[in-house]
Amino acid sequence: MSQTLKTASDYVERKSRIGSYWNPEDPVFWEKEGKKHARRNLWISVPTLMLAFIVWQIWSIVAARLNDIGFQFTQSQLFTLAAVPGLVGATLRFVYTFAVGKFGGRNWVVFSTGVLLIPAIGVGLAVQNPDTPYWVMLLLAALCGLGGGNFSSALANISFFFPKKEKGTALGINGGLGNMGVSVVQFVTPLIVTVGVFGAIGGEPQVLADGSKVWLQNAAFIWVIPIVFFTILAYFGMDNLPNAKQSVSEQFVIVKRKHTWIMTWLYVATFGSFIGYAAAFPLLLKSQFPEHVSLAFLGAFLAAAFRPVGGWLSDKLGGARVTNYVLIVMGLGAAAVMYFTTEKHFIGFIVSFLILFIAAGMGSGSTFQIIPIIFPPKEAAPVLGFTAAFAAYGSFFIPKLFGWAAQNTGTPITAFYFFIAFYVVSIALNWYYYARKNAEVKC
Repeated sequence: MSQTLKTASDYVERKSRIGSYWNPEDPVFWEKEGKKHARRNLWISVPTLMLAFIVWQIWSIVAARLNDIGFQFTQSQLFTLAAVPGLVGATLRFVYTFAVGKFGGRNWVVFSTGVLLIPAIGVGLAVQNPDTPYWVMLLLAALCGLGGGNFSSALANISFFFPKKEKGTALGINGGLGNMGVSVVQFVTPLIVTVGVFGAIGGEPQVLADGSKVWLQNAAFIWVIPIVFFTILAYFGMDNLPNAKQSVSEQFVIVKRKHTWIMTWLYVATFGSFIGYAAAFPLLLKSQFPEHVSLAFLGAFLAAAFRPVGGWLSDKLGGARVTNYVLIVMGLGAAAVMYFTTEKHFIGFIVSFLILFIAAGMGSGSTFQIIPIIFPPKEAAPVLGFTAAFAAYGSFFIPKLFGWAAQNTGTPITAFYFFIAFYVVSIALNWYYYARKNAEVKC
């Protein structure tokens, strides 16, 4: 009690502003000052992260339309275009993980949001010419990977702002609503490309085989103004926390921790599945049930919507318990998708896949809730980013695995055998280390 009074007194005496003192675990400081700053930073972080996901996943929907407007790419090349942003984004997450500690949260959000203008403008220009070489498309897909790095830095940054008892919910909101960018781009793109909203400055339309017109460049151009707006808002509205500053070497100690690697595996199983399935889902629908490809946005939407639910439930019931349940559901959902695809039963296919997406979204929230419990704050932030970096490779490997399965087995659905095996191992790891009665760390 005396320590709390001393801390509160210290706070009052200095009339602390963000930038000179920050301790969300002190209830007096949190209620009087910390909460309002934390929430302001969170609600600015959400749209900037959403824009990052939008740019990152533009190719998940654009790739499915390229051949309709005159490009002549193979199915394998199209899956690769959808996958490459995932490869680059996942790799960049390792850099972005440590950037908040090195440069400051606000500074990095401003930079990492503003730089999204490069791929947004580039993609809009390139898709207007069917003679654009494939290597240029690959380069632009790689540049869209810039958006993939933001997740690690955004969640590492927000984790510093909230007390442990609210981290699961805060990270769930930031991650879940940020993840919503995947469904936003998959929902908005089919609508926005049918209208010449930018007039002459937006370029000429492309004519489809049936004579109708589309403006595929709108899929990228439509995000330019929001990127500019939220970059400016982040500059004036967000904060750097001095006690979040750490050198890269100080942060890199996490790679020596056993639980860093266990949590990385579990987050690959949950978020890696979500982002990988989201990247591949439009192409999967087009190959299996082409008449229903307009529903592709539903998977990412539900996964993102249920991520905060997973974080909230974990704050109430325990992250390990929630993670165990969602991994079991994911395994069953994957098996059901295989069955209904073989039977060519669309309703069963879509319901099973959406359940798989929901479980993956909830699991993304529940696994992230576990990390701040296992690790102290200075280590929890880089662990969040580090695990997210590995998990983001799901957006590369899952579409590539679907493409490999389609080429070598005649159907992309056989890839689910690998995913089910991965979920079984994940259930065992989570139960042994965190969920069982005598677990090494009870979460």
